[in-house]
Amino acid sequence: MRLSAKTEYAALAAVELARRTDAPAPVRIREICAAQGVPPRFLVHILLQLKAAGIVASIRGAAGGYRLAKPAEEVTLHDIRDAVEGPADAVAPLSVDMGKKSRTAAVLAVAWEKAADAEAEALAEITLASLAARCKPTGDSMYYI
Repeated sequence: MRLSAKTEYAALAAVELARRTDAPAPVRIREICAAQGVPPRFLVHILLQLKAAGIVASIRGAAGGYRLAKPAEEVTLHDIRDAVEGPADAVAPLSVDMGKKSRTAAVLAVAWEKAADAEAEALAEITLASLAARCKPTGDSMYYI
């Protein structure tokens, strides 16, 4: 599966916001950048796209920043990818056009579509809440002397 850097940065930012759901103040862009290593100049545009998709909300003012606009359990990686990349066509237009002319191309187009559907289904099953939960440190890392 290929993802653009933009989609990866969007996912990193969204998971960081999910991790900080209980924080009293909104999360600032520089905090997300520091925690996840996302370039600030990209993150501004990405957060605007996530805001337009209804995934994040911005809070203005000196103490402003970003929060998730809906519960982390309701936002999936599929939502993030669609917000950044736009809704993906299941099959490339070239495969569809060639499928009209060639039986082999038609069979291949069906295979591509099946693979794309499986990918979309897998992304739709992964929520920000589940990812944020996996990011929590385990209790095994404490050592006492």
